[in-house]
Amino acid sequence: MSSRLILASTSPFRQQLLTKLNIPFDTCSPDIDETPKEGEAPDALVMRLAQSKALKGAAGLSQGLVIGSDQVAVINGSIVGKPLTHEKAVEQLTQASNQIITFYTGLSLHNINTGLSDTRIETFKVHFRELTQAQIEYYLQTEQPYFCAGSFKCEGLGIALFTQLEGKDPNTLVGLPLITLIDMLSKQGYQVLSQNLVD
Repeated sequence: MSSRLILASTSPFRQQLLTKLNIPFDTCSPDIDETPKEGEAPDALVMRLAQSKALKGAAGLSQGLVIGSDQVAVINGSIVGKPLTHEKAVEQLTQASNQIITFYTGLSLHNINTGLSDTRIETFKVHFRELTQAQIEYYLQTEQPYFCAGSFKCEGLGIALFTQLEGKDPNTLVGLPLITLIDMLSKQGYQVLSQNLVD
């Protein structure tokens, strides 16, 4: 690895977000089983998976900081995943109409040098408009968000689906809470604004 920072994710959305910080990083694919455990709460699930991804990304490396992140959306107490099909996306957005979806994002930063991990959770709430079937169809045909949890892309036309966004950091909604990550990096001696890296 050419840099001290590794993003354990193949998500183009997370990679694009991390690019905002103007810091060098490498990526890797953390191949882990993301199946929820029986009775596992959404917040516990994303924290466990985020840490597992960071640890998997650190495997075989001698130094560096590895970022792992995982996210689920919850509506009316049920986890909402990626729709993958048009029919499932219609179902998800119909269910979300005039409701509030809560996103749980787990973020883990593993320091290979010390063997310690800092793992946190961020929540973000999305208030949906009351949507007609015609509006849902128009949106899905336009943006085709079939690989996005909840069936929308907030960074695109998906913003038209909402009446309110509620949370500390809008980047959390896309999958990488940058404000929290900057704080976590700082605690490890990685200063984003000065890039004054501590060995």
